[in-house]
Amino acid sequence: MRLINPLILIGVLGIILAIEAVSFLACIPVAVYYGESLMPFIGSTLIAGIVALIFCIISRKTDISRASMRDGYLIVTLSWFTLSLAGSLPYLLSGTIHSFTDAFFESASGFTTTGSSIIDNVEALPFSILFWRSLTHWIGGIGIIALVVLILPSLRVTGYHLFSLESSHKEKIHPKTKAIGYRILIIYISLTVVEVILLMLGDMNLFDSICHAFGTVATGGFSTKNMSLAYFSSYTQYIVMIFMFLSGVSQVIYYYIFKFNFRKVKQNEEVWFYIAVVLIAGFIASFILHFKSNDVFEQSFREGFFQVVSIITCTGYASADYLIWPSAGVMIIFLLLFSGGSTGSTSGGIKMARHLIVLKNIKNAFVRLSHPNAVSVVKLNKNVVTEQTNRSILSFITLYIFVFMVGTVIVVAAGSDLITSSSAVASCMAGIGPGLGAVGPMSNYAAMPIISKIVLSLVMILGRLEIITAFALFTRSFWKN
Repeated sequence: MRLINPLILIGVLGIILAIEAVSFLACIPVAVYYGESLMPFIGSTLIAGIVALIFCIISRKTDISRASMRDGYLIVTLSWFTLSLAGSLPYLLSGTIHSFTDAFFESASGFTTTGSSIIDNVEALPFSILFWRSLTHWIGGIGIIALVVLILPSLRVTGYHLFSLESSHKEKIHPKTKAIGYRILIIYISLTVVEVILLMLGDMNLFDSICHAFGTVATGGFSTKNMSLAYFSSYTQYIVMIFMFLSGVSQVIYYYIFKFNFRKVKQNEEVWFYIAVVLIAGFIASFILHFKSNDVFEQSFREGFFQVVSIITCTGYASADYLIWPSAGVMIIFLLLFSGGSTGSTSGGIKMARHLIVLKNIKNAFVRLSHPNAVSVVKLNKNVVTEQTNRSILSFITLYIFVFMVGTVIVVAAGSDLITSSSAVASCMAGIGPGLGAVGPMSNYAAMPIISKIVLSLVMILGRLEIITAFALFTRSFWKN
């Protein structure tokens, strides 16, 4: 029996490149409207389109329904590398970014919805390139695998696995994978459209509204302004804050709300834990700012909650420079780099459900200390968490911390200080964007050494793949019959 089917991989990657070629074309109207060169996007479309055509011809006789789980893991992993590689073309062809390493970093940051940037002055970029940066967020947010599932429903063997591996969407809301994809697309598009309209009612024009809506709903963080959201009004900051929070909620919750199944929403412990963490951390940050400064409470409340919601949901927008906060506030920001939003949302990080299960395990450990003979199980949403799932979650967190430590050591060895290195790795793993030190909210990653940019690019993709998906490829059992 063949371990993997190369033609299936080539076929699916061809579809992904075809989707990306169409995405390049979406930037051409923007270039035409602003009188900018069309060549970066025409050239990118031709390159991606030709490769996609070759891949599709090679794999035209392949039965995709015979894809195995091994194929699924490889497809998920290679998809993000392929997306990021092709996504660097507009930057290179337009001359806005000259280094391939920098272009790949910017592209990977966009598609993984990280929001880390190597561009010093984003306001000097052509409008069409700014639009492409934000569009990569929007595409990456929904996940190219979800799009593949919609286009290739014949992936009946691994279709749902592909989708769940990529987005941690572990709770089925409909028995058919295609139906899941359609419902999530509707939710995703609806949030985007509503936010665009509300932002236009403030001080954003249509272009800025679309770009920031793409970045918000995808929990990405690329802005069209060097000062990020600090450039805009309080109204705009509140709108973005609300939609960042909404985007950190699982699409499953929205599905239940639309179905008026409020019992399921009430039973979902993760969403209530997510709300509690946001409120507690937000109020703590707000009070720290209020009592340590002369600002009125509204400003402290807005500034504190905006940064907290942005970090927890892994969006990365900034309405203020939190590096000048009191040390207690900066410490809160650093700790929140390891939080993450809800599973099944576009946010990254460890995710709230995993944190909740760890807390339940700790609680059970204390119960067993007091009552050695007590039988205690971990439950989530009134369902017992199996021992296998429990071990998997604890293993994931252990591996997450291990990758964070290894990445930090490499970046420090490359020449960055410890605070900058640790926060950069934590931020890129979680898909947040800004960190502390030299990569703070009003800075960027341009000055990082080349080796650091390569490591951080890989860390972004690892984080997006939820680590284990990629690490599985390097295990002996994966390559055994």
